[in-house]
Amino acid sequence: MKKKLLTSEPPKNCPGTNSEDAGKSEACQGCPNQGICSTGIPVAPDSDMEAIRERMSTIKNKIIILSGKGGVGKSTVSTQLAFTLSRDKNIEVGLLDIDICGPSIPLTLGLQGEQVHCSGSGWQPVFVSENLCAMSIGFLLPRADEPVIWRGPKKNGLIRQFLREVEWGSLEYLLIDAPPGTSDEHLSIVQLLKEDLTGAVVVATPQSISLLDVRKEINFCKKVGLPLIGVVENMSGFVCQHCKQKSSELFTSSEGGAERMASAMGCPFLGRISVDPRVGRCTDSGLSYVDAYEDQPVAVQFLSLAKKVSDYCLGKKTCGQQENLI
Repeated sequence: MKKKLLTSEPPKNCPGTNSEDAGKSEACQGCPNQGICSTGIPVAPDSDMEAIRERMSTIKNKIIILSGKGGVGKSTVSTQLAFTLSRDKNIEVGLLDIDICGPSIPLTLGLQGEQVHCSGSGWQPVFVSENLCAMSIGFLLPRADEPVIWRGPKKNGLIRQFLREVEWGSLEYLLIDAPPGTSDEHLSIVQLLKEDLTGAVVVATPQSISLLDVRKEINFCKKVGLPLIGVVENMSGFVCQHCKQKSSELFTSSEGGAERMASAMGCPFLGRISVDPRVGRCTDSGLSYVDAYEDQPVAVQFLSLAKKVSDYCLGKKTCGQQENLI
């Protein structure tokens, strides 16, 4: 008899797949697995999970970078955080791009045109330097402007493949750049890595329209038991390149910005990243802003963010109990 796979985590008070009440009890109502359990067909274990656990066992800290709203500079923060952490040449850093429909990492790391090579041990990540590497669907596309028109199950399949097949080696940090929102890619990475995720960094901007969606992202983390390393406010004022002083607030909020929101929601606030046009130019060119402009105020902000993330990981927490999510 062919075994079936459960499509989601079981609900609370689940009678269990071997119970006579499987799929029939009150606790089963509304569970996406109810139809499978009620058939009496044995449930097969997910064959990928052991391979994923083995691959991930050589990575100390797995950090997902999230944003509720697109266009807040999440991929820029992910890239510059990866560059900044990798300034310590004794530390190995990886950057995994799971924004399947909008991969940015090949551009932001200066790796456009690079391809993935396969060996007997798996897919080889693309290296920026000796201690910084990356993986993205962008390396698998025939052209940089080729659209990825996929539904959720196919996205989930590629994320599984990234986790199962990529030969990262021993890493201190794996940063995971996720798309905006709280949908397929986010559920896939949380459910596949389960309690192995170190935590999340949520990127916001000061405007109320950004904070509205960031609140949803924070509540998503709470629902799935994903620890919050903290919230960082990007595009927080403009810093003059000449006098190095903050000269204006480009975006204002009647709510007091990301710091007040984080405080109200009981989340750590990791600091602000001000607007400096050279950050954009470095990111478009695949360069480290901190290496290029180490004496600038925004470089100090990136260094501070990297230290706070590093300090969190030294006393790291892991994922708690996840709610049953479809």
